[in-house]
Amino acid sequence: MNSKPNFHLCLFCLVLLLIIPACGQEKNTNPQWIEKSDWGIFFEEARVQGTFVLQEEGSEEIQVWNLPRAQTGYLPASTFKIFNSLVMLETGQMPDIDTFFPWDSVERAYPFWNQDQNIRTGMMYSAVWFYQEMARRIGQDTMQAYIDRVGYGNRDISGGIDLFWLQGGLRMTALEQIAFLQRLYHDELPFSPKSMDGVKESMINEETDTYILRAKTGWAVRQEPGTGWWVGYVEKGEKVYFFAMNIDTYTSEDANARKSVSRQILRAEGIL
Repeated sequence: MNSKPNFHLCLFCLVLLLIIPACGQEKNTNPQWIEKSDWGIFFEEARVQGTFVLQEEGSEEIQVWNLPRAQTGYLPASTFKIFNSLVMLETGQMPDIDTFFPWDSVERAYPFWNQDQNIRTGMMYSAVWFYQEMARRIGQDTMQAYIDRVGYGNRDISGGIDLFWLQGGLRMTALEQIAFLQRLYHDELPFSPKSMDGVKESMINEETDTYILRAKTGWAVRQEPGTGWWVGYVEKGEKVYFFAMNIDTYTSEDANARKSVSRQILRAEGIL
């Protein structure tokens, strides 16, 4: 006689278990946008059009200049080296970030590309040939599988296994860059802790007494206008700040604004 009440009680508890986590997830999917109109002066002074997104770890507030652009997908260019490095380590194409891969002896425009490369130097010098060779070794099917598992950008790697992030179908928004970096920081990507720790180490741009800056540039030059990126995060004491910027680029001077504009904003916010 008590079977029906017990059944309904169990059903009620099950519904609660499903509803409560869903409420928590919903809370995280409704960020509070803070339009930072004062950041516009830095873009104006550099004479570039772009966006900048900043989010402090643990905060639902996302500060942004030019929100529509921050929600628009662009070729990730060399910011994709973060993802590519993770796959290289996870698949064993590179055993660690310090082992060198031999230069193919092809002379290229940048002298620092014309040497053996590892993940650490490949990230520092943004050595395209090295990452193209690794992508070919990883292969289309394996790369697509990892892209799908992570949900990276629009997941479109059409255009060639060694070109899709440079001139192919892949697109990434500044907001997606932030979300990807947060998952990397928290070790929430489908890669081993060893792979993620190695990539984080290779991303270090600056390390001072007060902060550690991990970041990667990108410059999609095979289109008009080009797209310049700088994405990363700053660890300062117990606080972490994630940022992503992209701009239209027509000249190398425009490309320099990737970092200069970003640094001005980070300084203005008291982060650097």
